[in-house]
Amino acid sequence: MKIAIVAPASRLDPELAARVTELARRHFAGRAELFFHPQCFLSDGHFAGDDRARAEALIGVANDESFDAVWFGRGGYGSGRLLPQVLPRLTNNAKAKRYLGYSDTGSLLAGLYGFGFPHLAHGPMPADILRAGGETAVLRALSWLVDRAHSTLEPHVRVGEAVAAFNLTILSHLIGTPWQPDLAGHVLMIEDISEHMYRIDRALFHITSNAAIRTIIGIRLGRVSNVLPNEPEFGRDEEDVVRHWCRVSGIAYLGRADIGHDAHNKVVPFGQL
Repeated sequence: MKIAIVAPASRLDPELAARVTELARRHFAGRAELFFHPQCFLSDGHFAGDDRARAEALIGVANDESFDAVWFGRGGYGSGRLLPQVLPRLTNNAKAKRYLGYSDTGSLLAGLYGFGFPHLAHGPMPADILRAGGETAVLRALSWLVDRAHSTLEPHVRVGEAVAAFNLTILSHLIGTPWQPDLAGHVLMIEDISEHMYRIDRALFHITSNAAIRTIIGIRLGRVSNVLPNEPEFGRDEEDVVRHWCRVSGIAYLGRADIGHDAHNKVVPFGQL
């Protein structure tokens, strides 16, 4: 399998790419060939190259029939800026591929899902190799990309039940835009990192107030990590606020999910298995 890596948000370090390539070589020899697009290493302020460079890299590998999968290199910020440029130019070659990422790249997953792309998943990215235990996360991602290994999946993903997973802040920013995903009849899994608890509360108010979101089966809460200090203390944790907004909106709260910005982040394929 040939896997193309692009960076639609922030840049990657070439040393990181070398580590991930060597890990794949050791564990998937003859079965996975990684191609880190040179765009991954560009720098334009916060971004891995300007919007055009990032968009052209993604369009190029997605439409190239020689690649079997597109793996987003890391999050950060910038993926959503590419949606109007990228989606209209994708071909049937792009639609046949597997796509994997999370965090900021959830914007692209949402857009692709809306365009009927069937092989999308929220899951680890190459940059996760920098986390404690990160090699395990990268190998989990490769196992899903190469083998669709069931062992990589979030344990509540069930055959015949539609699911999707997003970073909470990213999903909140998609609400009301043309890129808002249709999640009717889905179990929605959410996670977040480095936000104040009042922002988590506000994002949940925004999401659960949306009429289309209220057609989901229910919400599962992943990990909300590195919560920023609040003055005064917010006084409620992430599960308190999820339960509150589920109760107010009439959305079922289904419990926890094994996803988050850490090495334990499991894979959540969009739609039904």
